[in-house]
Amino acid sequence: MYEALNFLAILPFPDIDPVAFAIGPLAVHWYGLAYVAGIMIGWLYARKLIDRPTLWKGDAAPMTKTHLDDFLVWIAVGIVVGGRTGYVLFYDLPVMLENPIRIIQIWNGGMSFHGGLMGAIVAMILFARKNVIPVWSMFDIIAAVVPIGLLFGRIANFINGELWGRLSSAPWAIVFPTGGPFARHPSQLYEAALEGILLLLLLASLIFGIKAFKKPGLIAGIFVMGYGLSRIFVEFFREPDAQLGYLLGTNWLTMGMVLSSPMVLIGLWAALRALVAARTAKA
Repeated sequence: MYEALNFLAILPFPDIDPVAFAIGPLAVHWYGLAYVAGIMIGWLYARKLIDRPTLWKGDAAPMTKTHLDDFLVWIAVGIVVGGRTGYVLFYDLPVMLENPIRIIQIWNGGMSFHGGLMGAIVAMILFARKNVIPVWSMFDIIAAVVPIGLLFGRIANFINGELWGRLSSAPWAIVFPTGGPFARHPSQLYEAALEGILLLLLLASLIFGIKAFKKPGLIAGIFVMGYGLSRIFVEFFREPDAQLGYLLGTNWLTMGMVLSSPMVLIGLWAALRALVAARTAKA
């Protein structure tokens, strides 16, 4: 069986060095560049959205470009601190308890999207309160651009040959250098397509098509729900983290599913709340 899976893998893993370039002893990794590119391109897109006052409730953007510029540092800190803390707590807690210094060893382990999301939410709430910006509108504009970061992040995961998928006989399966000798789903690319491209296009169509920003919380809710559904779907093709494996004695339930399931319900609640609030305001 395994030999057949290996034989059917017709796509070789691209020989891409995880280090994009080096300046003396300083090595710049694609993963780090992905974070920078996601934040910077998302920032530029958000500035364009703020430039379109007709997209917003009352035909006025709830925040200025200066607010957005100032928020860059807040969101960067929130993502990194939350993402690393979430990874340690959700996926690496026993090892961290034995060696607490591991929490700052970003090169030894990874980042958790769910942790990064919580860090970003805290940053948004604090920044919105400090600058008297409606919190739901703050959530909306950041949610609109997050898929850009997810797209770059998942591509970087693929380049690094990490977070690969389960064994597969699909003709597009790939033998990853760190995944053993057998063909696997390129689940990082599935996530890039769903969480990145598809979700970005869906949110953009709602923003420009039905002026969804005029219903504060709608874009944020759809993003959270869309990410949760996408992640749960891809988890059926993604290899679970080695230190956790499948949960509750199953051969399918993963930590990614457990963490993403509440997102679907929370996102649905937020979207329905936004629609009801908008209808009530018109009544």
